[in-house]
This record gives sequence, structure tokens and C-alpha cells, in this order.
Amino acid sequence: MHEETPRVELTPAAADLLRRLRASHGPLMFHQSGGCCDGSAPMCYPEGEFRTGGSDVLLAELQVEGVPEPVTFWMSRSQYEVWSHTRLIVDVVAGRGSGFSLEAPEGVRFLTRSRVVGA
Repeated sequence: MHEETPRVELTPAAADLLRRLRASHGPLMFHQSGGCCDGSAPMCYPEGEFRTGGSDVLLAELQVEGVPEPVTFWMSRSQYEVWSHTRLIVDVVAGRGSGFSLEAPEGVRFLTRSRVVGA
């Protein structure tokens, strides 16, 4: 049976940061709205802190070694329509991101890179 390519994946640096954030904040989630302030940066919150609804799509339940529960990855439906043909790769880069995302005090920020599915 053919295994489908995951819609969202993590770089090793992103997985490491998630382990550290999970130790400090408990279960985690991502949301990527694509709004003017977010750009290509997914926001990381304690699970359930960001309220999702009918205008959001659950793209993945990420399994991270050392994190007991999946880290959910949500995207606004309008953003998903634009990115539906891509695989998203969550990475970490130096710099200060949004003050709302849990990694902001760490001096790094999550960043979503994309690759066309099948490329």
C-alpha cells in the first residue's frame, strides 16, 4: 500500500524546540493564519489556547519523539486553499517572531517553508 507524503513535517531543530516548549508549557498546537502579521510563521500555543472553528483546517497531528501527545497543526481555510498543493516544513530560524507565539522569548521563531507536492 502506498503511504502518502505527510502534509506537515518538522525539521530536527523544530522538533527539539517543541520538546523544550512542551516541558515548559504542556501540550502544544500550531495555527497558521497567513494574516498580515503572521506571514509564513506558524504560531505555537498551549493546546486549546487558540480557538479553532469552521474557518480552520486540521492539517496534521505531528508525532514528536519525547512529546507524549501529538502537536496539532491548524491552518485557516483561506490560507489552506492557497497552500493546498504544498508540503509544509516547519523550521526554526534566529530572530524574534510574534509575541503571541511561545518561542518568542527564546530568541528564535518557527518558520514554515513549503515544497510543491510531488517535487
